[in-house]
Amino acid sequence: MAVVTIESLDYEGRGVARHEGKAIFIEGALPGEQVEYSSYRKKPNFENATLSRVIKASAQRATPKCEFFGVCGGCSMQHLEASAQVAAKQRVMEDALWHIARVRPDLVYPAIQGPAWGYRYRARIGVRVVPRKGGVLVGFHERKSSYIADMSSCEILPPAVSKNLMKLRTLIAGLSIPDRIPQIEVAAGDDRIVLVLRNLLPLSDDDVARLLAFGEAEGFSMWIQPGGPDTVHPLRRGDSRELHYSLPEFDLRLAFRPTDFTQVNVQINRLLIRRSMQLLDPQPGERIADLFCGLGNFSLPIARRGAEVVGVEGSAALVARAAENAAANGLAERASFQVSNLFEATAESLAKLGHLDKWLIDPPREGAIAVVKALGADAPSRIVYVSCNPATLARDAQVLVGEKGYRLRGAGVANMFPHTSHVESIALFERG
Repeated sequence: MAVVTIESLDYEGRGVARHEGKAIFIEGALPGEQVEYSSYRKKPNFENATLSRVIKASAQRATPKCEFFGVCGGCSMQHLEASAQVAAKQRVMEDALWHIARVRPDLVYPAIQGPAWGYRYRARIGVRVVPRKGGVLVGFHERKSSYIADMSSCEILPPAVSKNLMKLRTLIAGLSIPDRIPQIEVAAGDDRIVLVLRNLLPLSDDDVARLLAFGEAEGFSMWIQPGGPDTVHPLRRGDSRELHYSLPEFDLRLAFRPTDFTQVNVQINRLLIRRSMQLLDPQPGERIADLFCGLGNFSLPIARRGAEVVGVEGSAALVARAAENAAANGLAERASFQVSNLFEATAESLAKLGHLDKWLIDPPREGAIAVVKALGADAPSRIVYVSCNPATLARDAQVLVGEKGYRLRGAGVANMFPHTSHVESIALFERG
């Protein structure tokens, strides 16, 4: 068995080595380590492998806190010390910007960091009846598998959810349709946690009673989803209160439904908004666009700083929620919202928004290529780009810098998903 030295980490958190002219991607290996590996996929130019033995360990190797790490696919980097995880993500972002866009930021911002455990306020947990494993399994998928991990706790979920995973297994096993509940969605707000059970068949009266009793005993609001997203509703009549999260620095409270998109990590979200407002610097008298605005996560802080904000989002439900949140926070006069498919943006559709001094862009993983390509002569002087995918950020940066006359003033990462390879980042582009 070959011995290799790990040179770096790739964007999935795997150790990268070279052997006989091939790149070897080794799960569980860290930079600087000498290791033996076992390949499970061989191609002419590369191999994918798992770690067999560490001969010389990295000083940054850590003992995983979770006993299910390595089996559960929820985390991939618990074996790496926390600050080294952040540094690795920063390198992934910088490498993407250079190799894809041939651009480097003038300034690398300090990484945004927060709690490393119990941070995941949104999660979709799988449910599966597996008789040979004792009945019902509730948890994340196994690594690189469609199977549900046999786990009794989770260190990244809120503690109230983690400690109840085994009780959830027992609860669902006792229902009349345990094999027709494929998932549970976790949505946590400032004051309560909602569990949404996806039920493919109707629940019996006894099922409803069991679920409500569990929710009352353990402190959860129990909801179900018998069909599409619009069918989500609470099991208990009158329990239709929306969840909310607060942004104390901006004196804001944002309401949301359990299935609305919100950021997973509440503490990092607050810090990310602070950094975004520092870079965007909204001023009274300015007119600013918040593209892919969702329910107003960045729009309302912009308005609170005194600028007029125009939020644009493809989901009509989220646009309605954003308008409601603006009104509830006394910002309706400075915040307006409209529905538009930004993946099909054109120069004409952007012109209809009117003159905009600055933009904030927070797209999904696909990025904002149509938006940046549609920029014309009346382009904003400053763009703050919040990204959840370094590759699409780099692709869009190539257009902004190479074609639209912007300069990449700075970029940095936010550790939104500790112990995973997910890279959240923020970048500032300026014209002139």
